[in-house]
Amino acid sequence: MRTAAFAALAAAAIAAPALASNVELGPRPFYLLDRLQDGPLKEKLEACRESEAKTTLFSIGHRGAAMQFPEHTAESYRAAARMGAGIIECDVAFTADKQLVCRHAQNDLHTTTNILATPLAEKCTAGFTPASADAKASAECRTSDITLAEFKSLQGKMDAADRSATSVEGYMDGTAGWRTDLYAQQGEVMTHAESIQLIKALGAKFTPELKTPAEEMPFDGYAMDDYAQAMIDEYKAAGVPASDVWAQSFDLSVVKYWIENEPEFGKQAVYLDDRYEAAGTTEEEGPIDPNDPSTFKPTMAELKAMGVNYIAPPLWMLVTVEDGAVVPSAYAKAAKEADLKMVAWTLERSGPLNGGGGWYFQSIKDATSDDAMYLELLHVLAQDVGVVGVFSDWPATVSYYASCMGLE
Repeated sequence: MRTAAFAALAAAAIAAPALASNVELGPRPFYLLDRLQDGPLKEKLEACRESEAKTTLFSIGHRGAAMQFPEHTAESYRAAARMGAGIIECDVAFTADKQLVCRHAQNDLHTTTNILATPLAEKCTAGFTPASADAKASAECRTSDITLAEFKSLQGKMDAADRSATSVEGYMDGTAGWRTDLYAQQGEVMTHAESIQLIKALGAKFTPELKTPAEEMPFDGYAMDDYAQAMIDEYKAAGVPASDVWAQSFDLSVVKYWIENEPEFGKQAVYLDDRYEAAGTTEEEGPIDPNDPSTFKPTMAELKAMGVNYIAPPLWMLVTVEDGAVVPSAYAKAAKEADLKMVAWTLERSGPLNGGGGWYFQSIKDATSDDAMYLELLHVLAQDVGVVGVFSDWPATVSYYASCMGLE
C-alpha cells in the first residue's frame, strides 16, 4: 500500500523524537508494527520502538479501552489513560430520577451490565426472552428504568449478548473471541460526575457524548434542552474549563444549542455525523455519499456558518481507494476546505482485518487484508486527511503513532 503520506515520509528524516512519560503501551502496537510491510512508514515507526510514548490529545479513548475492558467503567478509563489517551469519552444517558450516567446507549444495560442476573431485571422495559425456533433471544433494559442508586449497584461487563441463548446466563456470555472477559469481573459503573473526577485525576481531558434518548422527550417534564444543559453544567460545577471539553452529539440541534447557549463549550462542540444512513437524515436530505459532494446537506460550509467547528464521521467516510492507494474522500476534502476540524471513529473496533475489516473499513475493504492496515489507515488519516484526533478501542496504538510522529 502506498499513499501520498508514505511518499512524504520517504523524503523526511526518520530520527525518533525525544519522548518522555509514564505511558504503558503493552505489546499490541509492536505486533501491528511487525506485520507492517517494509517502507518509509515502518522505518519511521521502528525508529521510535525504544522511545517512551507520551500522553497525546490525538489519542482518544473510545468508551475507555473497550477492546478488553468493560466500556464506561473506571477500569476502562484507567486503562485508556495508561495507554496515553489524552482525551477519554463518557457517553451520557439519564436515569429514572434524571441523573447522568456513562453508558453508550440509554437502552444497553442488558448487554453492558449484569442487570439481567439481578432483581433489577424486573424493572427492565422488556425482560429476557429466550431464543426459540422462530426468534432470537432478546431483552431491553434502560438507564431510565432504574434510579441512580440502583444503577450504581450494577457491574459493567463486556458489551455482548448471545442471541441464540435459551438462558440469561447464556445470553450474557456472548463476548467476541477476539475480545476477552479477563478484565470484566468487577466493572465499576460510573456516573457522569464521577467520570469527570476520575478523568481529571488521570490527567486527561473530556469528550462526553449526549446520547439520543430511548425515551420520548420530554421525559416526565425533562426536555432535550434540560438534558443538554445538565451535561454541560456538571463540567462547570466541577470547575473544568470549556477548553478541556469536546461535547459531542449526533443531533445537530443539540450541537447548535450548545453553540448558542454555552458558547465557550460550543466552540469545541463536535457534530457526530451519521448522515451515511437514512435514519440519520431527514427525507429532504437523504443519506450522504462520501464521494458525492452534492449529497452533503447541509454542506460543510453551511455547517461552519452555523458555528460548528468539529465534525466526526466514521473512519470509512474519510477515505477511499484510488489506483490501489488509500486516499482522502471527497467528504474529507470538503470538510478541510470548510475549515472543519475532523475527528475519526473508531480504530481497533473491528477485530482481525483479514476479512476486509467489516463496517468500519467498508470504503477500503479491497485494500484491507491484514491487521497492519490499522497503522496504514491511521497514517493516511493523520497525514493526508488531517484529522485532529482518532477514537480507538485500544488507545496504545494511536498513542504510539502520535508520539512517534510528534503529534500533540
